Amino acid sequence: MQIYGNTTGLSPSHRKALEQLYRRRVPFDRLTTPELSRALSEVSHAIHRQVGVLIHRSGQIEYVVVGDSAKLMLPDIGRMRAGSGRFRALRLVHTHLRNEPLTRDDLVDLTRLRLDMVAALSLARDGRVRTVHYAHNVPLPEDSQDDPFRTYGPVPYAQLDCDPSRIVGALEVEFARVGRARTVAAKDGRAILVHVCDKRNAIMARRSLSELRELARTAGVEVADTVLQVRDRVDPKFLLGRGRLEETVLRAMQLDVDVLIVDRNLTPAQATAIARMTDLKVLDRTQLILDIFAQHAQSLDGKLQVELAQTRYLLPRLGSKDDSLSRLTGGIGGRGPGETKLEVGRRRARERIAQLDARLKQLSRQRQQRRGRRSREAIPMVAIVGYTNAGKSTLLNVLTGSDVVAEDKLFATLDTRSRRMHLGLNRPEAVVTDTVGFIRNLPKDLFNAFRATFEEAADADLLLHVVDASDQAHDDHIAATEMLLAKLDLDQIPRLTVLNKTDRLDGNEAAHLAARLNGMPVSAQTGLGLDRLRSAIREAMQTRVEPPHPEGPTRIDHQGAG
Repeated sequence: MQIYGNTTGLSPSHRKALEQLYRRRVPFDRLTTPELSRALSEVSHAIHRQVGVLIHRSGQIEYVVVGDSAKLMLPDIGRMRAGSGRFRALRLVHTHLRNEPLTRDDLVDLTRLRLDMVAALSLARDGRVRTVHYAHNVPLPEDSQDDPFRTYGPVPYAQLDCDPSRIVGALEVEFARVGRARTVAAKDGRAILVHVCDKRNAIMARRSLSELRELARTAGVEVADTVLQVRDRVDPKFLLGRGRLEETVLRAMQLDVDVLIVDRNLTPAQATAIARMTDLKVLDRTQLILDIFAQHAQSLDGKLQVELAQTRYLLPRLGSKDDSLSRLTGGIGGRGPGETKLEVGRRRARERIAQLDARLKQLSRQRQQRRGRRSREAIPMVAIVGYTNAGKSTLLNVLTGSDVVAEDKLFATLDTRSRRMHLGLNRPEAVVTDTVGFIRNLPKDLFNAFRATFEEAADADLLLHVVDASDQAHDDHIAATEMLLAKLDLDQIPRLTVLNKTDRLDGNEAAHLAARLNGMPVSAQTGLGLDRLRSAIREAMQTRVEPPHPEGPTRIDHQGAG
């Protein structure tokens, strides 16, 4: 029988007394029994540490835990309850040596783990139980700022009259009713967004949170709340301070949230620490973007690129080495415990990465052949680039008369789409290609996986850099796009800056922005400025494409300056 927690320095007699706690039985209609209370108080008084038990509704004691003089650290008892409105079916009964009420740690454990109840037995100087404090969770309206629990006490131990079966049963019915009444606007549940930064980056924090909210919406997650903390130094383990993280757990309980989305890339250790502390599912920015890409990829090429990025991301996160996972996997002359499950998983992940790399190289060669045919036919090429959700796909549709998917979401387009546009030149048509949208801090694995996608843009005679003029962060979007174009070696290709969505601005503001950014104001949605844009594209193509030579095809000049 295992004793959890702070067991250092316990004598054999104390260990035996703690192990005997497992023999106690406590009916569900009793918070505790005199026998259990006496046993807990005696051993706690003897070792001068808090002692607690987690009691199942069946009456069996599942865990015996030892803390220090001020608190208990509960063991890992698994993920949150599966059913809506259901509790853990465990209640915590433990001792307090200083006659204090329930602590913040007690209440965080109650809400974080969805325990049935938490009770603290306050001991007198002689070690006897003097009073009892207890608490249980309560359902709250969605807009409530009240605490998601109710506390009772101090109640003299001799007057304790608490029936957990009646209280918990009624609470679960009420939680289920509130859960059904709550409108969930997204298919993948509810989340709290978390952004932590130091004081140097405080100005960008709200813009970053706004973008994270859009990413979450695109992924199908309803944002229930946001948490923004500016610190002198980001906590290396939890990012947030421990107290603020505990407040976030309580808020998650209030809002029936089961996901935390963190606006930065977490190390495996950080993700594990936050998940254990909160008992919530934790996603970082890269995971969220990967999930969006996985949802939106349609072509074979796109799906393979997403799988490659996901596998590379997960490879260092397969867990830590554990000898309990050791399994012999064969081989002659092998030594030691054999190859562990973890090692097998990593080896298979590396093998899958190699397979995906090979398949993507094959598809890249096929794309190169198609581009070679277009080059021999001297067809002018225009590539549309820009920040995600700037309106690139909508612009492609209006320029070419096509009907590719265009949504008001981030990364609605992941697959390169090429359509023909009528120019009215010596060569009457050009190929216009829509590309994957950029985003700040694009995950490295995604950038490498989708690098091949921009091979189409590398052969373009003209880039249309589309900017969402109505977004207050358009300057940051331009800077992020320029940086990524430089990384992709596309910054030397001539380009036009297209200020899209200017119908959302007043005329003076649009004109001022166009002058400052040397851009062309348009609205792909209403058609504003599109005739001027078509004329500018034709003019650019005329300077790039020579008239057809009588002895051969038209030649595309790729040497122009940006």
